[in-house]
Amino acid sequence: MNEAGRIIVTSTQTFGTDQPDPDETLADPVELLGLWFPANTDELRPLMTLATIGADGYPHTRNVLLSEFDGEALYFHTDARSRKAGELAANPRVSLAFAWVDLGRQLTVVGDAERASTAEADAAYRARSRYLQLLAWSNSPELAGLGTAERRRAWAASAGAHPEGTLAAPPTWIGFRVVPRRITFWRGDADGPSNRVEYTRTRDGWTAERLPG
Repeated sequence: MNEAGRIIVTSTQTFGTDQPDPDETLADPVELLGLWFPANTDELRPLMTLATIGADGYPHTRNVLLSEFDGEALYFHTDARSRKAGELAANPRVSLAFAWVDLGRQLTVVGDAERASTAEADAAYRARSRYLQLLAWSNSPELAGLGTAERRRAWAASAGAHPEGTLAAPPTWIGFRVVPRRITFWRGDADGPSNRVEYTRTRDGWTAERLPG
């Protein structure tokens, strides 16, 4: 949130670099994730679509921020009372999707989600913008049930009671780390067919398959 009180929208176009030769098959595609993603210190975090499996057997999707990538796993954070947290407790299998529309890039990651450490979650909270820190404290079913005017009054009261830099993570703040099992990189090409390669983790490493479209 800026000084005028407006929400600063996180860009979905934050992008790092690519491998020198997109036609080269990589021994370890996880390294390429580190190139595609921005540095963890970049204030603009990539937006990713998170799909979980509900109790009804249907997938549920929503957009969340990629908090960080540590060279092995992808991290995101949420409220322990949320639907996604409950679904992950019952079935930790997830799918993540990223889109860099202006660059013609797409990425999907399938893997297993596990709880991140408390220390990691606390560090991620400290790196959040003030708006998102306040939101983590205000994100309750009770507040969601109020009308717009009441929600804004409650928000203003909370912001006034907690000056910037004084908030710690609420007890409901939790993190998840996703270790990839399958990674699909898609690159558009205005002058020809797209480049799509899918890597699947095996006991001995990774296998790669070139796919159409």
